[in-house]
Amino acid sequence: MEHQRQHTINQTHDAAPSTLLGLGLTLATTASASCTREYLKNATSSYLAAQSAGSATATLSSSSSSSNLTYKENETPLALSASTVLSYPLKIDFSRSAHDTVRCATVTEIIAATDPHPYVIHTRMIFADSDGPATLIESVVTDKGDWLFNATGTLALNAPEKWDVIPEEKRDSRETIQAAGDAYFNRFGNVSVTVPWGPPCYRLEGGLRAGGTLRGEECVMDWPSTIVIPYRRYVVDEELGVVDLFIGFPGLDRTQGQDPMPDSHLFRVEGGRLGLIVLG
Repeated sequence: MEHQRQHTINQTHDAAPSTLLGLGLTLATTASASCTREYLKNATSSYLAAQSAGSATATLSSSSSSSNLTYKENETPLALSASTVLSYPLKIDFSRSAHDTVRCATVTEIIAATDPHPYVIHTRMIFADSDGPATLIESVVTDKGDWLFNATGTLALNAPEKWDVIPEEKRDSRETIQAAGDAYFNRFGNVSVTVPWGPPCYRLEGGLRAGGTLRGEECVMDWPSTIVIPYRRYVVDEELGVVDLFIGFPGLDRTQGQDPMPDSHLFRVEGGRLGLIVLG
């Protein structure tokens, strides 16, 4: 779902953390960090439980004792108060999480189609290395009024997708998985970029199946050719063959001209090739 956002992206979005209620904070996570999968899975489970309960202060309480956290919705830093989505008890119809043990990062997709206030949310969380406290929670939050928003359609198309653990001998490397996601976005600004397509050759956008035609190794569809996609932040999960990119997508909100707007794309990569692409 390439939705129109209300907030442009600050180019220094990872520079100066805000002091908020809840969790630990220092934005020091780098590629040299390391966390266990069990720890990260417990963290995403705690996040989902907190979102279901509408209890922002309970988020990841089992894994953190610090009082500081950077929390953002659509790139706007917020205090964890009654006005945040995390403080709203959400009826979650479907969720999917990926866990990056190298970056100490997670991404969670939430579809709340039958809630009185439907949402589709992608949330990225960063933790201090060695199973440390959370340092950042940032969400791309979409609801009624965002471009092509359709939580019911998103649920119907997304939930049947089975992104099972890939057998170890068939897994791609982190570099291959991330490169596939980068190639997709690089193609928006360079027609000569080769994107490693595989079936089904379509994007899930706002409950719509935006498909192309798979011809050999090429997914033929309409592409722009002059858009540069900045501010890429990655979550890579080799076990699931997943890469998620939080990005700034220029032009999503026409009231903001070509300013990059908060967006998230979740990719499934198998055998080095892109499968379903879920936009958030």
